[in-house]
Amino acid sequence: MLRPSPLVDQAVRHLRERIAAGDWPVGSRLPGETALARELGVGRSTVREAIRALAGAGLVRTRQGAGVFVVATEPVEDFATRLRRASVADVYEIRLMVEIRAAELAAERRTDADLAAMDARLAARREAEASGDDTAFIDADIALHVAVVAAAHNPVLSDLFTTFVPVLRDGLLDLAKLIDVHTADANGHAAHAALVEAIRDRSPAEAGRIIRAELERTLHHLVHIS
Repeated sequence: MLRPSPLVDQAVRHLRERIAAGDWPVGSRLPGETALARELGVGRSTVREAIRALAGAGLVRTRQGAGVFVVATEPVEDFATRLRRASVADVYEIRLMVEIRAAELAAERRTDADLAAMDARLAARREAEASGDDTAFIDADIALHVAVVAAAHNPVLSDLFTTFVPVLRDGLLDLAKLIDVHTADANGHAAHAALVEAIRDRSPAEAGRIIRAELERTLHHLVHIS
């Protein structure tokens, strides 16, 4: 029998342990709510909440009229959870692929409104750089990159990059504690200005080359401090 509070968490842990131990193999049906409630010493509503949690973790699936079936012995992580566990260097390698293509597409598809947004973000980045505030500088830098990705006019690409932003921000803030990001970014403003100009000039190859060099430089710092 489970101890009081939090009963749902204890029920989830107990059921996960039994599934992992093979008591209910993949493909088998769990006992009904009443039987599980009796086994755990809790109410059926607690069992119901525990089953919902197991379904959310990808361990079980409810089949209407047939019951609850085991579909996996280990929880399935969603992409956001996996990203939070990933090293910032790993995320940066994916960022390279995403942003190089985004810059190329931006050079092909940018509008006047996109250019105005990038110019404003570039100016804000320069201002934040001059302020000496690491957090403001990193946020301004990311905002410029978000504007470049948005200029690619691919909503899936934009959504994908948006999922990276919290991990990138945390990684860059950690980097700022170990190195002087302003010194490391000595040529950063010129490179970012050149990127915006390449997009303005509709030069995909040049935009891709610039963003690759810039991101690889930051990746080099990340790899050597990890």
